This record gives sequence, structure tokens and C-alpha cells, in this order.
Amino acid sequence: MTISGETIDFGPCAFMDEYDQMKVFSSIDQGGRYAYRNQPGIGQWNIARLAECLLPLIDEDEERAVEKANGVLKAFGERFQSAWLDTFRDKLGLVEKREDDGDLVQALLAEMQRSSADFTRVFRSLSEVAQGRTASFLDLFSTPETVAEWIAAWRNRLAQDAEGAARSAGEIARALDAVNPAIIPRNHRIEEAILAANDGDLKPFVRLVEALETPFEDRPEFADLADPPQPEQRVLRTFCGT
Repeated sequence: MTISGETIDFGPCAFMDEYDQMKVFSSIDQGGRYAYRNQPGIGQWNIARLAECLLPLIDEDEERAVEKANGVLKAFGERFQSAWLDTFRDKLGLVEKREDDGDLVQALLAEMQRSSADFTRVFRSLSEVAQGRTASFLDLFSTPETVAEWIAAWRNRLAQDAEGAARSAGEIARALDAVNPAIIPRNHRIEEAILAANDGDLKPFVRLVEALETPFEDRPEFADLADPPQPEQRVLRTFCGT
């Protein structure tokens, strides 16, 4: 983390294939301290350590400085949750904010966890579901019956949006595709590009870069780059500084 809030250490940290709350992004993190589920808490921990360093600059009186710093730290969880939920509202095509939206998101993530469903493909496929085509979406899950129940709840939630009720299925689909990418820099594709480049072949690298310039577009010539890795293609050793 940086004080500016910008990400400077990519490695494999920004993307995952199959959804797993305990997914770790560095092979040295054997205890899961920085697992996907734990990252909000680690963010708050990092800020607390920063606050400790800044106490003399916050207030000359140490007790007042601690009180002011704690006020900011206590607000972190609420602010993070609000931003997190807004992101997933966009990914689900929801316009208005409703109190039970978090339950809808968590229900989908629970199904994804149960099926080890591909994160990118699940959300990208929602545009097809919005237009009445559910087959490819359901195929991503090992429990299609319960996922079908979630689809019904999601459609009902879309219909509750005052603005959303006036949108056509095509408009909802386009809004979904505008925020849910078709292609991401998957680890196994990056690995392929690196290995080829080490052998003097830059074509896979150039092709991957070209595809990632328009990640929200369905381009048939790059369809293979949207595929999740096969078991033998998975990159099992990753490091956060790569």
C-alpha cells in the first residue's frame, strides 16, 4: 500500500481465476495472512501502523493524537464496505442502493466458492442472463439448481430499480459488459508470454498486450485468452513482487 492509495505491487494480486475467499497471491504466505478474504483487515492494520508513525504530527498531545487517529481507523471498515458494495452493485447492474444488496452479492459469492467458479466468467456471463440466456452461466456452477434460485432473486432485484425498470434487457446487458471484463491478464497467459520472450519470441506478449487494450470487448481473435487455465496450466508458485 502507498499513502496515495495507488497499487504499485501487482504480481498476481489483482486477479484470480476460480473464486476462493482464502486465495493467497504469494507462495510464501502459507498462513493466509494476506488471503483475499483478509485483505480489508490487513488494509486497516497497515493504516494503523501508519497512524502510529504520524502521531507526533497529528497533535502535540499524544492522547489527543491517538483519539483523532482512532476516529479515522474506526471509520475504515464502514467506508471500505460501502465502496466494496458499490463496486459489486455495478457488477450486478444495480442502479439504486438497497439494504439487502449485500445479501444478494454474498449469496452469489457463496455459490461461486462452492463451485470454484471462475470469477471473471461468472460476472461476464451475467449479460447473457439479463437477455434470457442462462445456459452458459449455469454451466459455470456445480449446483445449477440453487444458482437458478439466485438468478430469480437477481432479476427481481433488477425490476425493483426505478431506473432499472425502464431499461431494456439489451441496455442492462451493455451496462454489465461495460464493467465486467471479457479478458484479464491471467497468470498462465503471462507465464506463457514470459517463457516465450525468454526464448526470443515476443509474439505472445504483443498479442496479450493488444487484447488487454480493450478488455471489455468480445473480440473473436482473442477468445482463447479469456479461457481459464486447465489444471496443467495453473501457475502454482506466485510471488507478490513479480
